[in-house]
Amino acid sequence: MPATSEHYYYGTGRRKSAVARVRLVPGDGLLVINGRSPSEYFGRRDLETVVTQPLRVTDNLGRFVASIKVEGGGVAGQAGAICHGIARALVSADAELRPALKKAGLLTRDPREKERKKYGLKRARKAPQYTKR
Repeated sequence: MPATSEHYYYGTGRRKSAVARVRLVPGDGLLVINGRSPSEYFGRRDLETVVTQPLRVTDNLGRFVASIKVEGGGVAGQAGAICHGIARALVSADAELRPALKKAGLLTRDPREKERKKYGLKRARKAPQYTKR
């Protein structure tokens, strides 16, 4: 776990049912997700790029140490939540970064959620097979 200083920037990110609490401290660019590195936590390169996207867009890849706690949802939802949280924390660190992050669509919370199952159906919209007789 990286050493936390007195001054840090905080951001909460959400995606589907995943919630990420991100704490940014000026440092050498280390990311720690639930006590593990991104490659160890996700095991997928595409999800690692999703997580680091706000840092790459704003050219802050090696400037902050990120300590991240994430829970709920699946790995893809968690990666999206972390991305959203890092973007929000970067805006609290430097308001000048807001237009670049907004243009990249990283500050918008993705509102899509799982639709509830309805009675008489097998899933939210899938109906049982119809037969005439």
